[in-house]
Amino acid sequence: MKHKALRWVGRDLAILTVATGLGGLTVAKAGDREEAPPVHYSGLINDYTPSAAVVKGGPYEMRGRWSLDVNERRGTARFSAVLNMETSDYGIVQGTVDKDEVDPTKTRGAHTHHILVTEGMVNSDPTAWSTSCPSFAQPVSGGFVVTGPAFITVNGGKTPFANPSMVTICVLGGSEVTFSNITLTLGAPASGHFGMQAIHGVVVGCAGPWERESKDCSIQE
Repeated sequence: MKHKALRWVGRDLAILTVATGLGGLTVAKAGDREEAPPVHYSGLINDYTPSAAVVKGGPYEMRGRWSLDVNERRGTARFSAVLNMETSDYGIVQGTVDKDEVDPTKTRGAHTHHILVTEGMVNSDPTAWSTSCPSFAQPVSGGFVVTGPAFITVNGGKTPFANPSMVTICVLGGSEVTFSNITLTLGAPASGHFGMQAIHGVVVGCAGPWERESKDCSIQE
């Protein structure tokens, strides 16, 4: 029991040390078991590219998963995403592909992407997300921004466009769920394929140091 108690004390001191370096984010206090700010995030991406007038073969559906790990000591983050993309039904309706052709290998252009950011810079200043992130019909009330070079593959290989491309990643939320939304905005040259608009997704869950599940990414009773 003595050794177990010492482990709890050591862990609380470590939480306090880590959280104190997070600037304006909530500080975890030793002794009352307050939750440390999340550093591990994950979720889904579900969106569309612009039409064929902007993206060749578009609009494409984009579906996938993502994860984000924050290094609070260095103020950096590692982001990765995996995406499926294929021509949307609207692409068929507007005539970008033959609507009478039912073979999906010929009409949908299905392909995959892996996206990786290894040294993104984290900024939680309110001016960062308010000026760098897209607006929403239901406004967000806070979050943080990650910017950095993204390396992208297509079907596991090199892309037709050069790497890297700069990306702005916004993790945003509201009064009921602190971190609920994510957006990715890719710069050139990747924007020629994905578009210059924000790509939207949802935060499914997050965890603090030591993989402890956080309440900041889900609705609470």
